[in-house]
Amino acid sequence: MSRWSGLPVSLDQRVRQLVVQLRRLKDHSGLSLAALAARTSYSKSSWERYLNGKKLPPADAVAALARLCGADVTRLLALHEVAAQAWSAGRPPLEARPREARPPSPEAGPPVPQGRSGPPPRAADDRAPVPAVSPAVRQVPLGPLVLGALAVLVVAGVALLVLRPWQDHTGAWRGAGAALAGPASGAAAEFTHRPGETFGCRVQRRDGALYAGHSRTDTAVLGSGAEGWAVVEAQCLLHHQGYDPGAVDGIVGGRTLRAVKRLQAGSGLATDGIVGPATWKALRR
Repeated sequence: MSRWSGLPVSLDQRVRQLVVQLRRLKDHSGLSLAALAARTSYSKSSWERYLNGKKLPPADAVAALARLCGADVTRLLALHEVAAQAWSAGRPPLEARPREARPPSPEAGPPVPQGRSGPPPRAADDRAPVPAVSPAVRQVPLGPLVLGALAVLVVAGVALLVLRPWQDHTGAWRGAGAALAGPASGAAAEFTHRPGETFGCRVQRRDGALYAGHSRTDTAVLGSGAEGWAVVEAQCLLHHQGYDPGAVDGIVGGRTLRAVKRLQAGSGLATDGIVGPATWKALRR
């Protein structure tokens, strides 16, 4: 079996789940990187980058490895879709990337000294007279500005009333931002596990799907050791479906894994104990 190096600490949990699954398939197949390159359209160096978390593998590479190892292609592609979203979200926007310095245009004027802005000062004998501006011209009409500010405040107030991010876990929608283990994003409260703490479940059907009030995700990938509001949601739904995950504490432990496998077996899914898109669908119906 290959001795894998540790994955980058900064690697998103969703991408980490995909890479771990690909590593397991490669180890079980007994194929070397050179053999993978010979049997697929991707080079040995490309497979090295994919399996060490340096680059997200394309969907075709994931499907090719799954077919070589006789694995479930659909499930791996579902993991890849979630990982691709996380990979894209983690890259800086184009505006934030450094740009190469360009040489000044021949038509441009002399450079502006550091710390100053605007055109260079004119010579004393070349200064243009500044026309006098009457006070009436300098006045800015405040009516439209005040109305615009009031409109922004009203919209923000309505949004806060609808989202209500300050509610506690007994009745709050945590939103998709709390889908994965780790800090929640946006207005959702950050998940913090405290020893012995458990959470309540209020399962309701909305728009034809079951929700327990902790997360609305249907794409989060939760494996052994994962924690967060999405785990709390999954544990509540497992209880509701008749599969006991143990304490609803927001951590995927042994009892939660066994409950997930029983649900998957009863739903005709692969019993790997990992909550993915297909398992979420079974939990929410």
